[in-house]
Amino acid sequence: MNTVIPELPPDRRPKLLVVDDDESFCSTMQRAFEQRGYVVRAAQSVTQASEMLKDWPPAFAVVDLRMQHATGLTLIPRIKAANPDVRLVVLTGYASIATAIEAIKLGATHYLAKPADATAIEIAFGLTNGDTLVAPAEKYSSVDRLEWEYIQRVLAENCGNISATARALNMHRRTLQRKLNKFPARR
Repeated sequence: MNTVIPELPPDRRPKLLVVDDDESFCSTMQRAFEQRGYVVRAAQSVTQASEMLKDWPPAFAVVDLRMQHATGLTLIPRIKAANPDVRLVVLTGYASIATAIEAIKLGATHYLAKPADATAIEIAFGLTNGDTLVAPAEKYSSVDRLEWEYIQRVLAENCGNISATARALNMHRRTLQRKLNKFPARR
């Protein structure tokens, strides 16, 4: 679904910001989207992306949810401030209902679970409405999954701060870190 004509001059091509602490993922996305006609800049942290936003407002953005020093959720309002019309997709390997809702509330266009390729991301940029054909879950979530989603919600409320989240959950910080390093529980 190449939505951009690669022959456009660089100053007319849409700007895309890719933010992920995985450098190889950033370079892969950068190459894939440059081939589709975008002008792409990549950042490996919220701080680095915030610096870029000062003089480079993107039309599109791909933001990883979970990075080393801050959650990608903290970046969404900054990107929206730079360009209120930005089409923003949040990617995560740790999908949860709570973080999906927060991402959309903060202004994300769509929320995708990793792995996602450039085609899926580009399709997500174009989505303006929800999918009414998505079937409701047939099973209830497990207690472990509910705990995972609750932790993710509290973590998002605390802007990714592990210590503040542990205090809010009345949990030892190391216990919380252990739980966060595990993969999400199955439904």
